[in-house]
Amino acid sequence: MYVKKITLTLALLCSITFFSQVKIGGVVVDEQNKTIPFTNVVFINSTVGTVSDENGKFYLESDKNFSEVEVSFIGYETKKITIKKRDLNLRIVLKEADNQLDEVVVYSGKTKKKGNPAIAILKKIWAKKHRNGMRLFDQYEYEKYEKVEFDMNNIDSAMMKRKIFKSMEFIFENIDTSRITGKTYLPIFINESVHKSYGNNKTKKKREDLVANKTSGFDNNQYIISFIKDLYVDYDIYDNYIKIFDKSFVSPLSKTGVSTYNYVLTDSAFIDNKWCYNILYYPRRKNELTFKGDFWVNDSTYAVKEINMQANKSANINWVKDIYIEQNFDVLNDSVFLLKRDYIMSDFSIGKKDKAKGVYGKRTTMYKDYEFDDDKGEEFYKKEADIYAEEIYEKADDYWAENRQEKLNKNEFGIYKMLDTLSTLPKFKKMYNIISILGSGYIEMNNFDFGPIFSTIGTNAVEGTRLRIGGRTYFGRNDLWRIQAYTAYGFKDNQFKYGISGKWLIDKKNRVILGLGNRRDIEQIGVSLTTTNDILGRSFASSSFFSSGDNSKLTSINLTNAFVSIEPKKNLIFKIAASYRTLKSASPTFNLDYFDKDGSIQSDISQVETNISIRYTPNLKTIGYGVERGEVDSRHPTFFLNYSKGIKGVLNSDFDYSKIQFYYRQPILVGGFGRTFTTFEVGKTFGEVPLGLLNVVPGNQSYFNIENTYSLLDYYEFTTDTYASLHLEHNFNGRFFSRIPLLRKLNLREIIGLKAVTGTISDENVAMNAPAFSALPLSSLNPELIAPKNKPYIEYSAGIGNIFKVFRVDFIWRGTYRDVPNVNNFGIKGSFGFYF
Repeated sequence: MYVKKITLTLALLCSITFFSQVKIGGVVVDEQNKTIPFTNVVFINSTVGTVSDENGKFYLESDKNFSEVEVSFIGYETKKITIKKRDLNLRIVLKEADNQLDEVVVYSGKTKKKGNPAIAILKKIWAKKHRNGMRLFDQYEYEKYEKVEFDMNNIDSAMMKRKIFKSMEFIFENIDTSRITGKTYLPIFINESVHKSYGNNKTKKKREDLVANKTSGFDNNQYIISFIKDLYVDYDIYDNYIKIFDKSFVSPLSKTGVSTYNYVLTDSAFIDNKWCYNILYYPRRKNELTFKGDFWVNDSTYAVKEINMQANKSANINWVKDIYIEQNFDVLNDSVFLLKRDYIMSDFSIGKKDKAKGVYGKRTTMYKDYEFDDDKGEEFYKKEADIYAEEIYEKADDYWAENRQEKLNKNEFGIYKMLDTLSTLPKFKKMYNIISILGSGYIEMNNFDFGPIFSTIGTNAVEGTRLRIGGRTYFGRNDLWRIQAYTAYGFKDNQFKYGISGKWLIDKKNRVILGLGNRRDIEQIGVSLTTTNDILGRSFASSSFFSSGDNSKLTSINLTNAFVSIEPKKNLIFKIAASYRTLKSASPTFNLDYFDKDGSIQSDISQVETNISIRYTPNLKTIGYGVERGEVDSRHPTFFLNYSKGIKGVLNSDFDYSKIQFYYRQPILVGGFGRTFTTFEVGKTFGEVPLGLLNVVPGNQSYFNIENTYSLLDYYEFTTDTYASLHLEHNFNGRFFSRIPLLRKLNLREIIGLKAVTGTISDENVAMNAPAFSALPLSSLNPELIAPKNKPYIEYSAGIGNIFKVFRVDFIWRGTYRDVPNVNNFGIKGSFGFYF
């Protein structure tokens, strides 16, 4: 949701031009007027150059006063042309050359692998990649300066004259021109930070302390920062794959690169007194996750000195028009090259046309003051600096002037003043509030948020049309306490429902939180194998606008829960809770009846339960330090272990039982073959309990995919007291569709899946719940089959994603239990989502 809010906020903020000495752009074509992709364009007598894109277009600028460029490509005569200081409409025509080179065969721009001197150099890079940089030392430390920036691009006079910007024209005083794309842009957000980083190559331990932080300010600035940092995770150009936007791009230095890229040795020169070779590379095929660009590599260490990478424009990524990466390395001595500067820029845009307006997301990282082999000891890496200390965020201007490793330009300096002024304007505040409502779902009203508005109306078979209103206290993102509440009314059952909960963070260091709440409502229980007692968690009871089959198997629940949680280690959360609930059927066509010890039929359940749980998500990134935090990535594994104890007799509680549940979810990036999600759940209930306390295999009666449910199962089709469940899903990210000519331009993505569950239910629980089973789907069969005991229930799927960039459709088949009457053996379900 925070991505949606950020995108909308930045779109709100979507001439004066500052010129560098030389600025050129245009297109390279052949004599038949066909564009030539991936041509090398270089200022003569320099190492400053670029590579044209797959449409032959290029842009190049420099602060130096060059007057000539050289344009070259394999199979064509090299051409030198005189240039003006500013010419963005060049049309450069190359003539085909006589085929004089024996070592390279020219055919459709592809190069030979055998005998190619560029590949010979590449092999030496592979051989020595572990003998360069910080890998050579046992321990290391350095100072890091990081700048995160958002800029709105393609600013033109028509845009500046729009009514929406009336009374806010001053924001356009900071317009600049990109040295990479040549587009005009307006800086609208900037964050700077200084870190002290430490690492131990032997133990693989790392620690990074935030020393200083400065931000231009909106209330959601921390989400913007984390949004960019989450997208641009750290990468190593020597790895086979570079991960950006949760996609695996083939690195130009990869050992698999020779089957993905064409390589050309184009030049050699001294760079910082080191003799280096220049190698140009470009992709062999379209629509794959690849780059084009060039790199300079030292002739003795075979360490990369400079590299630039620009993503293939036809790469299967949504909402991103361009990705550009630069890295520069410093020479420590003759054998050690260390990263000095890392720059990455993406152009986020709805369309991919050149004139489409969008937003640049930039991250610049600078490194200095490297030190090595100072062993800090194991205890050092167990400690964490206090990132919320006030002095971190209150550094004076003199500090920043001294510690910025890269100076801000005039327009970047202007962002701080511009945003401070902008945030005081009533018109801007009004627009910002609208964006905030769409992003968060809440309407802000003087320390109280009304919402979520997207849950206002619903429907189901018991309540009919349902209206819901609610809200929460909200003084800021880092509130130490928060109260949430709602009330709802069903026009068919004519009943009011409500829920209220409160949480209080009493210890920020160890994140000790106390919580208490109560909910009386209609609920669809059995939609998740691994259960929690979250008072205001998601409810499926009022979602039958888009459901199929019988939606009447609903339960009336009265739940009171109290808990205390603690986080002694980052992302390791222990929680102890106690709850009291009553359950009864909310529908005349569904019951929770069971036999008690005397053989009488009972319909209501009263139960006291205590539980202790552990949740661990290593390396998860979070936002804020209040009682509620935001989570900004999903690439890390999640482990969840819960033990529950039902206590009979307390508050007239009905049952004694124990329940243990384990949940594990692991996303896995599989190189260039996409991404796999695995979810594994196991659990067991010890003791005799009624249907309302058993483990129901979660069905899905909606027309849409719902995570952790079985798409072709109805509610209560299988019930267990012991279970094991496995979900596997793999997204190939268009790996195969990109090779099919008729499908290539659609950027579709292939998805396959497998779900399986096995389980048992004891004879005692079968006998106890006989009255309830009479109303369940498998009642006409042997009661033993109520649980998938003799064979697991399996369903498998094949899907197509990225339809119109936001829609996915899955085709699902039952693999087992196909002969059961009145069940679906095949189904089609869809889902919407915002994915790169």
